[in-house]
Amino acid sequence: MNLRVLVVDNDMERSDLLRTALQNAGYLVVAEVDSAVDIVAQVRAVKPDVIVIDRDSPDRDTLEHVCMITRDEPRPIVMFTQDHNQALMREALQAGVSAYVVDGLSAERVQGIVNVAVARFEQWQGLREELNQAQASLAERKVIDRAKGILMKQRRCSEDEAYRLLRKTAMDRNERLVQVAENIIAMASLLT
Repeated sequence: MNLRVLVVDNDMERSDLLRTALQNAGYLVVAEVDSAVDIVAQVRAVKPDVIVIDRDSPDRDTLEHVCMITRDEPRPIVMFTQDHNQALMREALQAGVSAYVVDGLSAERVQGIVNVAVARFEQWQGLREELNQAQASLAERKVIDRAKGILMKQRRCSEDEAYRLLRKTAMDRNERLVQVAENIIAMASLLT
């Protein structure tokens, strides 16, 4: 499958070279914009698989728009630049750039760089999903522990007995354990 690419470059001559290099590497260039201001709207309109930004030096507007894309429409972003500034590189990576390439825009390297950016993005998305699942699991665990505490106090039972009661109720009602726990907490708050 050909990846769909959005190119962002304010230098038309350089943009032509980049488009040609991407097309020769087998990518489909679906849109080209010359301003960072247009990036978010174009991403929503053409839904590219990858964004390639070519700037002499990424400015604040570009990084802010990269941040918005990463938050709202996450996808791999490759940034080619001439700026060696380490602080700027860190800002770009924190904003969501998957590959920050200094002095590296050559036709022979484009495909490899884009492939690495896509792989890095997929890895990052996987880690982000794992983190979200771990946070949700921890939050559920806290709700269940709170409900067990309420049952232990009300029924004067052990933690194991409270947990068994929660599990049995969840199975009997065909509900998730956390749903039963939330119901117990809600009822307890009404009674106190």
